[in-house]
Amino acid sequence: MADRVTVIGWDGSPLTPGAQAALSAATLVAGAPRHLVLPEVPARAERVQLGSLSLAAGRIAAHRGTAVVLADGDPGFFGVVRTLRDLEHGLEVEVMPAVSAVAAGFARVGMPWDDARVVTAQQRTLRRAVNVCRAHPKVAVLTSPGAGPAEIALLLGDVHRTFVICESLGTDRERVSVLTSDKVARHRWTDPNLVIVVGGTSGTAESWLAGQDPAAAVEPRGWGLEPAEYRQTALPAPGRTPHLRALELAVLGPRMGDLVWDIGAGSGLAALEAARHGAAVIAVDRDADACALAGTTARRFGVQLHVVHGVAPQVLQSLPEPDVVRVGGGGHRTLVACADRRPQRIVTHAMTRDQAEAAGRVLSGAGYTVRCTLLQSVELETQEWSERGRSVVFLLAGSRL
Repeated sequence: MADRVTVIGWDGSPLTPGAQAALSAATLVAGAPRHLVLPEVPARAERVQLGSLSLAAGRIAAHRGTAVVLADGDPGFFGVVRTLRDLEHGLEVEVMPAVSAVAAGFARVGMPWDDARVVTAQQRTLRRAVNVCRAHPKVAVLTSPGAGPAEIALLLGDVHRTFVICESLGTDRERVSVLTSDKVARHRWTDPNLVIVVGGTSGTAESWLAGQDPAAAVEPRGWGLEPAEYRQTALPAPGRTPHLRALELAVLGPRMGDLVWDIGAGSGLAALEAARHGAAVIAVDRDADACALAGTTARRFGVQLHVVHGVAPQVLQSLPEPDVVRVGGGGHRTLVACADRRPQRIVTHAMTRDQAEAAGRVLSGAGYTVRCTLLQSVELETQEWSERGRSVVFLLAGSRL
């Protein structure tokens, strides 16, 4: 095992005396090609390129001598420190951080970032990173080859955002570009880079929690709330009670990085509450007035909601792949079309047992494990404890491994 492992962050500025001393004593130096050609790297030292972090960590663990790892910015922030400290390698490390790429990128454009979400995009996580960009007004994306600005912009599609693209931060090739998302895919970009994706409604108040949009402070407390809590006066459609909405959301479990379809969204309350969980949400309805109300409510509460006016199932063909789907309307063909896109979970409801059995057959035929629950709720007037309203509905939930 290496006698000593020092991880040095590099942001283009001169190395500190401590970092220079550690590097001059190294018998093994690991880093990206641009790091290994730095003049401070000893000529006698073994050089290891950081391609696969796990393989490089294995080489370092097997080395007898003093090892130094060079990494961009803060190595403990989405960096190599996590891999080196993994129990598989058992390495104890000393870290000398530099300014992180995220901090440097926001500083270049003079923008605060305590309210920004920070994600790392690789080819296997690209879609989830893009969903975070859909759902939140300020996101910093640490990119990688094959998961860069162009790929992010293409997956965002017609969701309009402004991109701040930081290339080769800290080097003499540094470049910061500001483009709208529709123009990003026309260019080629240098790796590594940082992309700051900005757009939609964002608050201006101070936040006490990093990564939290200050606009969230105005949200009402709770889930499955009455329309009045969202300043809506229209009555919900038959069967669409707040209790049903709460159970639908509990089954779907929307979370950060997910894309939720809400088909037959109506006034958008289920979509709005899914977005409050951090998910990206596309709300679809054939009623233009309902779409307008959903959009207005989302803006009022500082929530990112992509509202699509159209008729299902036809309009679904152009939508990006969902993780979970709520089918609030559209009939048999819409449920079939949603199941064909193979989301992890689907929820829908029916007013009669025949309708519930038909929906259950669609879901089970598409490979879903189906659960059906008969929900009955009675609203009481608490002054006289008299019945104010009654609802009976079948809730169907389909899930797949």
